[in-house]
Amino acid sequence: MTDVTATRLPPPAPRRVVVTGLGTVTSIGIGVGEFLTALREGRNGARPITAFDTTGFAHANGCEVTGFDPGRWITRTPAERLGRAAQFSTAAAVMALADSGMTPEELRARRSLVCVGTTDGESADLDRLVAAELADGPENLDPRVAARTSAARLSSAVVAELGLTDVEATTLATACAAGNYAIGYGLDALRGGDVQAALVGGADAMCRKTFTGFYRLGTIAPENCQPFDRNRKGILTGEGAGILLLETLDSALARGARIYCEILGYGLNCDAHHPVAPDRDSIARCIQRAHADADVKPDQVDFISAHGTGTRANDVTEAAAIRQVFGPRPPATVSIKSMIGHTMGAASALASAACALAIAEGFIPPTINHVETDPDCALDCVPNAPRRADLRVVQNNALAFGGNNAVLMLGRCTPDAAPAAAAPAAAEAAAVGADRAGPATAAGARG
Repeated sequence: MTDVTATRLPPPAPRRVVVTGLGTVTSIGIGVGEFLTALREGRNGARPITAFDTTGFAHANGCEVTGFDPGRWITRTPAERLGRAAQFSTAAAVMALADSGMTPEELRARRSLVCVGTTDGESADLDRLVAAELADGPENLDPRVAARTSAARLSSAVVAELGLTDVEATTLATACAAGNYAIGYGLDALRGGDVQAALVGGADAMCRKTFTGFYRLGTIAPENCQPFDRNRKGILTGEGAGILLLETLDSALARGARIYCEILGYGLNCDAHHPVAPDRDSIARCIQRAHADADVKPDQVDFISAHGTGTRANDVTEAAAIRQVFGPRPPATVSIKSMIGHTMGAASALASAACALAIAEGFIPPTINHVETDPDCALDCVPNAPRRADLRVVQNNALAFGGNNAVLMLGRCTPDAAPAAAAPAAAEAAAVGADRAGPATAAGARG
């Protein structure tokens, strides 16, 4: 008898995952080109709310999407069968797919994931149904509106529009961190080989319920959102969608796709500390989890996209958590909510899209409406004007009610080397002078 000892092979390395398509619907621009221009300009999306009757509120500014025609992108499903949030998510997914250079037929040939995060789902339609029931009785509710209220339609509508069959469709409802949760879910599915492509992000539409809730908490700003400013007065509710097309690096290289950036890793936690108040130590732990998953050290992070709501408590607590991890001089820390408001479930997805563009285009977007930095925050928030920067690693924070935190790490993609965060010093030095004119293609050229 021969004694044969089995050799244990190490597990295969996780697949590297990259962003090759972006779709954005925002109050400062629709489509990735308009969104990029608006980020560079520091455009302000604040304006009086028209989505619902604001009579009786002392102030009612918000960041509504204007000029949105769903028929430009949604052609297989009658747009009136979808609520506004599902229209946003579907349009953004169609944009992301087109931006990636992959055709719907090519996507249909792949096992895919559609995952959309949300806070409110179709609460705008629920607002209308409640108002109609109070006014006319339940027997007079519009069945067409009632049929489109399921939050599941934010993802299933994407599947229907693109004609996908070999697909998993999921809607995540982890409030203001839901976009990052969805992107992390897509990262895991691609890393493990469960899917070959993922359309992931978040979407929400302006609704009276959420505006009124924040108003009663005393956290709605009268005019503008001013994150980290000494005289900040709160949030502005917003709306929109951000969807990212993720695929493996090998897939992107094989089809010659443009690559915006690489998703390096992420961290999640839920401290359940308080229904609405953030917890500094829990946020710090979540950041550390994200760094560990991405194999990133704090001194390798070039800038932080903060949750940065503009409320007194959030900004101070988040800033303290950042300093707890990074020390007294953290990297530049910005909040694009100063431009697009708090888009709820879309917030961190749109911030991730902004991070991808920042890496690809070589700039840090500004925190606008800034007058004087609150010394209790003590952050370099890149006030009012963008900053040219050679970015290798970017961190995107998302902090939700109930202590649902999600931190995403993104990096410049170096196809022929280790991920950006783990690249050797010589490669890092050589990259400093690289042309940052546009997103990297698989061949290393610029778009």
